[in-house]
Amino acid sequence: MGYRIEKTKRSIYNAFIELRARKPLEKITVKELCEKAQINKSTFYVYYHDVYDLSDKIENEVISEVVKSFDNTEEILTDPTGFTKKLFLGYSAQNSLISTIFTGTRAGQLPLKIEASLKETIYAHYPQYKDDIDFNIRLTYSIYGGYYAYNEYCKCGDDVTGIIGEISERVMK
Repeated sequence: MGYRIEKTKRSIYNAFIELRARKPLEKITVKELCEKAQINKSTFYVYYHDVYDLSDKIENEVISEVVKSFDNTEEILTDPTGFTKKLFLGYSAQNSLISTIFTGTRAGQLPLKIEASLKETIYAHYPQYKDDIDFNIRLTYSIYGGYYAYNEYCKCGDDVTGIIGEISERVMK
């Protein structure tokens, strides 16, 4: 990717994050985004369909970074406690972005996209789990339950991830 393209995309990204920190996604217009990024609307449309497309791409980048925080996504099968701790470290490392872009109507997208990413990886290595309803319910419960419990109790101390990890261990067994 050329320097100018990278610079333009970075400008759009930064303008979006700045706007998103102050207002809901639904209130951001392409016009104001382009003014803040100092680009033409036609330039924006070269890269994105609309602000929702841009938001989705940024969300997916964040998910990718969170998932990269652990070496082995199949670890959820062998060591759910360790996996859970690494997952929450990944959340913590991206907390600033997560608390900006996964708010309002987008709040539920984080666990949804984490689950989709994990399932994709797990099914690639263990296709037998794709149609295993018991496994899928347990996985969904661990991801969503862990995520919402962490959000509720993360300020209570370091034990929180350990407790959630132990619960995930019991759920996944």
